[in-house]
Amino acid sequence: MRRLFDFLFSVAGLLIIWPVGLVLYIIGLFDTGSPFFIQERVGKNQKPFRLVKFRTMRKDTKSVASHLADPSAITKFGHFLRKTKLDELPQLINVAKGDMSFVGPRPNLYNQTELIAERDKLGVYNHLPGITGLAQINEIDMSTPVLLAETDAQMMEGLTLRRYFYYIFATVLGKGQGDRVKGEG
Repeated sequence: MRRLFDFLFSVAGLLIIWPVGLVLYIIGLFDTGSPFFIQERVGKNQKPFRLVKFRTMRKDTKSVASHLADPSAITKFGHFLRKTKLDELPQLINVAKGDMSFVGPRPNLYNQTELIAERDKLGVYNHLPGITGLAQINEIDMSTPVLLAETDAQMMEGLTLRRYFYYIFATVLGKGQGDRVKGEG
């Protein structure tokens, strides 16, 4: 049932927000010259997939988890995108394709070995990664891998349709901060 909602809402979202996406894309061209950020992430059953977001950092920024990134790498437009969570909009493509769900554990990088081990132990990779979830609305990020893996496992074990919608609405209404970079408030 969640997959049906994921597909329908992501396609509807893409159709509705494409004008906003086009404006953000054009501004991104002027900001970094490359508006999309595409990165290989760990998906369901630890299979790789390519995550799509609007770029918020300079193109030459080292590919590390957000909490390890240099805060000076974030562009002015990138700050706006992160604060409003608009950088996440292209992930609707990942949701429509079935690489992600709206709700699930945030997909991590392959070099986050401690988080991978913890999530693997708890069966978190048996589920699609998501745009948002319990950890995100409670501001738990990848800098605390054990707590994050435990929170993700707790969420997935108790995920009902009601909680699925709660996590989405809580995120849309501004609960949580998204992926923070060290030194960001």
